[in-house]
Formats: sequence, structure tokens, C-alpha cells
Amino acid sequence: MHWKIVRTLEEFALLKEPWNELLACSASHVPFLRHEYLATWWKTLGGGEWPQGEMLVATAYRDDGSLAGAAPLFHTINRDQQKAFMFIGSIEISDYLDLVVCQDDLPEFIRELLRLLNQETIPGWEVLDFYNILDTSPTLPALRQAVQDLGWQIQEEPLQHCPYIPLPGDWETYLAGIDKKQRHEIRRKMRRAEEWANGWSEPVRWYFVEDSASLSQEMDDFMNLMAQDPDKEKFLTPAMRTQMQLAARAAFDNGWMQLAFLAVGSTKNAGYLNFDYQGHIWVYNSGIDYNARELSPGWVLLGHLLKWSNENQRSTFDFMRGDEEYKYRFGGIDRRVVRLKISRS
Repeated sequence: MHWKIVRTLEEFALLKEPWNELLACSASHVPFLRHEYLATWWKTLGGGEWPQGEMLVATAYRDDGSLAGAAPLFHTINRDQQKAFMFIGSIEISDYLDLVVCQDDLPEFIRELLRLLNQETIPGWEVLDFYNILDTSPTLPALRQAVQDLGWQIQEEPLQHCPYIPLPGDWETYLAGIDKKQRHEIRRKMRRAEEWANGWSEPVRWYFVEDSASLSQEMDDFMNLMAQDPDKEKFLTPAMRTQMQLAARAAFDNGWMQLAFLAVGSTKNAGYLNFDYQGHIWVYNSGIDYNARELSPGWVLLGHLLKWSNENQRSTFDFMRGDEEYKYRFGGIDRRVVRLKISRS
């Protein structure tokens, strides 16, 4: 492999096509590793999560000039106040992160990457601090072996739970596979929404945002729903709102954004911002109007999204990070992301 280091966003922009082609065969083919997502993250350093960072994207090429692998890294001071290389996308707003490399090339790529990062020409570091790797990723055993071969140290820490639902492709079959009480509740709440009266002058409807021109306003409305939750209101700083607008626009323009609302007339009562990518639905965030609790708008919209996903042959409904009870009541199967912390002594 022949290596090149990318240090600026302008250089990184030239990699979009080969990067996304390589991602298609990568062991972790997730939307957070799409080139356009990582580029938007870098523009705001994760919505202001990191006050500073130096890009160092390590790319490896085959003899024929094709991209063989990429490590989307940046150099910063980590949460433990150590000089560190971390994944671009770390930590809070990118649920799954990893290297971008085909599985067959992974062991060789990792061995050469670690040797590259050990060179004197690379900015000094104390740790490689890799967050949000799925516990099923083949990167984990490959990194463990390469670190052991070098005589370095590695620590592995389990992080958040990440429940997901394998979808059978049929709504009734899905419902039959979950707890009877939960199945009854889903049906009851969705039916009640269809019959909703109780002072509202207009019927309940749900829809996807499909108009490019209205996306910015729709995202503002979505974030205003999010902000009804005090924790999410604190999370949505001006920089984070900018980041979410950029990420949504990038996903929309590249055909993998799914922004859905439940509304009574023109009043939005619940929203889900998802990624519809590679036959999977990746649930990124949600917002609820707490003044419409009687309608159970979050549950109703989630039910419609699961029904749509089954009817449209999506294979997986991934709730991503967070172990909220409702995710398991809807049939979530557990897994986790991990943090790997690698040092040279």
C-alpha cells in the first residue's frame, strides 16, 4: 500500500467518489462514514464539541492507484486531557464509527496504519482513542492483534447499548413477533390517532419531508420539537443547530435522509430524523410536542415508520445508541458500541 495523508477539507473534498465506493465494501457500511457526513462534521467540529482539531486522514492506495483504505482521523486533546488521534465524527453525534476498508484488506491496513502513526513526522500522540465501534466490527479483533504484535497496550470499554429490530418485511408478521401487550398498545394508539377528535378541528396525518426548498424550515421545526426536552434544549446550541442543518442537507441531497412528522393540521406534534440508507432505517433523533401527550404522538409516528419500513422492504430498524425502554418494547435486540484506547507503553 502507498500512503497519503490528507490534512485539509479541500483535499478531503476530492476523495468523495472513491471514498463512498470504498465504503460500499467496508466492514462497517454506516451512514456516519459517508464522505458527505464526515465533511459536514468537520466544518463545525461536531457542532462545537471539539474546540480544536487537526485533520489527519490516512489514505492507502493500491499499485493501480485505487483507494484501498482510509482512516478518518484528527489530532486533538481528548476528554482525558491527552494528546490523541480520534475518529472524525467523535463522540456525541455519530453513533457508529470505524475505519473505511474492505474486510479482506483490514489486517494489513491496520498493521501499516499503526506503523505510519508511529513515525516521527506524525504529530505527537499519547493515545489512539477510538469511540463508537460496534461490538460486531471485525476492526476490533484486527486492532487487538496488531497492537499485541507491536507490544503496545490496548484498553476496551463498553459504551452505550444500541438496540435494533430485524424486520420481516410484513407489518402483521412484525407485530406478531413482539409482546402481546405491546402489540395491543401499538394498535390502540394508532387507531385512536386515526379517530382523533377531542377538540382538534383537523385530522391527524403523518408525512415525509420531500421538498428541498422547505428542508431548512422543516429542520428548524424539528429542532424546536426536540428542544421541548430540557436535555435536548441544552444540547441544541447554535453551533449544534448549524451542524444538524448541514448533516440533514448533505443526507437529503445524497438521497438518504428521512425526516418524518406527525401533525394535526398544520401543527407538528412529533418528528423523527432518520437515515434511510442501504436498506436500513437508522433512527438519529426525535422530538415530541409535550402539549399533545394525549395523542401519544411519538408512539404513533414510530408505529407508522415501522409499518412503512416493513412494507417498503427495509431489513433493519436501528435505534442506535441509547437503552430507553421503549426500544426494547418495540422488539429491539441489544448490542453495544465500544471504545478502544491504544497506547505505546
